Amino acid sequence: MEKIDCPPDFRCPISRAVMKDPVTIITGVSYERKNIDKWFNVYNKKTCPATMQTLDNFDITPNHTLKRLILAWRETLVAASPSSPPAQPSSKRAEMVSLFSTLDSSPFKVTSLKKIRAIVQSGDDTMSDFIRSGGVEAVVRMLVSQTMVDNSDLVSFQSCEEALGLLRLLPLTKEDKAFRLLSKSEPMKSVAIVLQRGSAEARFHAIIIFRKIAKAGFDWNPLVEDRGMDLFKSLLELVYDELCSKASSYALEVLFEILASSKKSRLKAIEAGAVCVLIELLPDSNRSKCEKILLLLKLLCECPEGRMALVDHGLGIAVVSKTLLQVSNAATKLGVKTLCLVSSFHPTERVLEEMLMYGAVKKLVTLLHLEGRSSTKKRVLDMLKLHGNAWRRHQCFPCELKDYLG
Repeated sequence: MEKIDCPPDFRCPISRAVMKDPVTIITGVSYERKNIDKWFNVYNKKTCPATMQTLDNFDITPNHTLKRLILAWRETLVAASPSSPPAQPSSKRAEMVSLFSTLDSSPFKVTSLKKIRAIVQSGDDTMSDFIRSGGVEAVVRMLVSQTMVDNSDLVSFQSCEEALGLLRLLPLTKEDKAFRLLSKSEPMKSVAIVLQRGSAEARFHAIIIFRKIAKAGFDWNPLVEDRGMDLFKSLLELVYDELCSKASSYALEVLFEILASSKKSRLKAIEAGAVCVLIELLPDSNRSKCEKILLLLKLLCECPEGRMALVDHGLGIAVVSKTLLQVSNAATKLGVKTLCLVSSFHPTERVLEEMLMYGAVKKLVTLLHLEGRSSTKKRVLDMLKLHGNAWRRHQCFPCELKDYLG
């Protein structure tokens, strides 16, 4: 294995052999422990062998990161051909592994990440090489260290943004090693920080990662507990993104996954202004986006706070009423559910008048004339029976309702 071409950083500068127990001295250069120990203590040298710099500190520190990378590189050789002598690794894989070692120590992290990303995107097998060679561990470790230690430093944050551009390429299914590494508390917190503070491109990469994590199955409660309002405000800003429809759509999907699993999350989303944002976006949304927004409004209106927020918004009842029979069957069902929740638990005179004024009552009657039985028609009939007496006092009340309310 020593004869196989390998990243130069894996070789001891003294013996030129691949290191097994790398340690680092004050100059930042790593050596095989036994070799540098002999240099200092047997030959009584007072210089760095690689730079020949005179030293006044002879402490040595284990380089655990470099050791892990060397072990990962060795494992890729064994995995490539377990029944025969290891074949020479591809030059791309060797270059990647060499670049991993720079993520912990080099100040040029962005450059290294861009090179790794280019390699990963250059062929079908390079992603597998990236994962097997410890790439996910190296990039995630760098991401967490940069966001948690000094997230105010511009250069550090740029490296975090570049890291997300690389990590969003990963296949993140429940069974994948990459999912297990990235879905831990600290990495997810780091992604949330980039979602909040990053550039438009970085925020798009962050929401892609969140969407993949959500589809694979993820407990959002710890992240919501930690990031709270900042997380929801970041997601709602993306929902409002008029320049990137994909980012807006993905943010809606992630919001649904978060809100569907926890009523506490719904309260925080309502406090962050979710109902207001969704109502204002609904009129100009296409079919797919409209259905996603209505689904979220229905979830939020299952809480008293959500129903109150919808009622207090001047256009809440109006925009939901407009979707009935106008967008799709799914949108109509969701609109009926939302109006049923509001009118059943918050049947103020204003709510009932707005439903009549904005055409909701007329559309509910139309739904009753559709063939077949359904849960939607049952909800419609329940609303009409519950509020028919209040509505019949108005001149615009449909006369044909008498057959259903008599």
